[in-house]
Amino acid sequence: MQNNIPESQRLAYYQDLFEYAPISLWEEDFSGIKQLFDNLRLQAVSSLEHYLEIDPDFVDTCMNAIKVINVNQKTLLMFKAGSKELLYTSLPRIFRDGMRHHLSHELLALWNGDLNWQGDGTNYTFEGQPIDISLHWRILPGSEISWKHVLVSIEDITTRKKAENRLQNLFESSPISLWDEDYHDLKVYMDELRASGITDFRDYVQNHPEIVQHCMGLIKVINVNNKTLSLFGAKSKQHLLNNLHLVFRDEMGSHFSRELVDLWNGKLVYESEGINYSLTGEPIHIHLDFRIMPGHEHDFSWAQVAIQDISARKKAEEYLRYLGTHDVMTALYNRAFYQETLQKLENNRRDPISIIVADLNGLKATNDNLGHLAGDNLIRRAAEVFKANFSDENITARIGGDEFLVIMPGCDEQAASDALKRLMELIILNNKYYREPELSISLGCATSYQGISLEKVISLADNAMYRNKTEQHRRRSTDR
Repeated sequence: MQNNIPESQRLAYYQDLFEYAPISLWEEDFSGIKQLFDNLRLQAVSSLEHYLEIDPDFVDTCMNAIKVINVNQKTLLMFKAGSKELLYTSLPRIFRDGMRHHLSHELLALWNGDLNWQGDGTNYTFEGQPIDISLHWRILPGSEISWKHVLVSIEDITTRKKAENRLQNLFESSPISLWDEDYHDLKVYMDELRASGITDFRDYVQNHPEIVQHCMGLIKVINVNNKTLSLFGAKSKQHLLNNLHLVFRDEMGSHFSRELVDLWNGKLVYESEGINYSLTGEPIHIHLDFRIMPGHEHDFSWAQVAIQDISARKKAEEYLRYLGTHDVMTALYNRAFYQETLQKLENNRRDPISIIVADLNGLKATNDNLGHLAGDNLIRRAAEVFKANFSDENITARIGGDEFLVIMPGCDEQAASDALKRLMELIILNNKYYREPELSISLGCATSYQGISLEKVISLADNAMYRNKTEQHRRRSTDR
């Protein structure tokens, strides 16, 4: 039926399709570029990419060699041109500056024999306003040799680009560290494990701990924001990406293994806390928010990770925990921690356990005669000898104003007696290095055995301490 339409009507029909298409269309002639390329090949130029490095102005030469045969109405509207004639005679106002970048890619495609090309770039309106464009050209059939007929379509993507730039700026300027990652290879690996018959991934990881590091290596970091660079002390994104092994190490393995189990079990959004490291080796306590982005649940190809530095919070928590378990004046453990430890040892009883009870002699007299500052110094001196004598395996606590107590798990009577002798020697040595008042401590010790509670052991040590106090008082009276 179409064959009965006169040729003139068919031509008019296709001309109207071109003229009133809702997208900018250009009919162009690239034969001038073809001639320039042929001349280069005659000069034995084999790599256009290398030639453009030597003569970057060749891009401008090719730009000027493009002839515009026709454009449609949408083109005039897009570029704010009053007429086709005005546009034809003013092409340098449109094809300039930002166009050079994407034109170089087009030239490389042409040089390599491609008959079509698609990409994004920049043109300009007659008013000088840049337009972000998506450009697609194709050398039409019959012009593959001469390049005389090329159809070009241009879509104005300025609004889309602005939206993309806005989202990119939100990403780059976020006050928390953001990571754009690809977990696709990890998903493939997990699918392979399922196919091989693995059903309990937690058990599999426990039996094959080396796969945690393997899984870590399957994750691709696509992009990070500026906050990430400052947080980890990186000079650039490439600097960070080249040194991820310095960031993700040591303690990270434990919380990452839990994340892997969550992913295996279908948990695609989760939060966790852990430790990463700056590129200078400083540990960073982090709060991590992970999510597989919507639409990518089937292949894990897009994951977003948000990291907040909670080091200051952790330090505050540790300090509060320290205050809750330590005596501020002496830095020894306090009564609350001692009682908690005693209860744990009683609940998980493993004899022997030896306990030393100590009482600082003469503290009240020192406070009354020399002042509380002198009394506080005497307390600190007592703490010094306890710290020097007992290791971290023992629990040394100040449980009252002038009362101290040492719990020694796994320590029998002989070992406890030896520790007591060393402590008394340190008291004598301490008095050689300090002026008055004299440091004097009454000491008592007892060791647990089956059928006796630890509270009873403390009572026995307390009784021994009072006997020692009485003996010291008697000796001082005799010496006078």
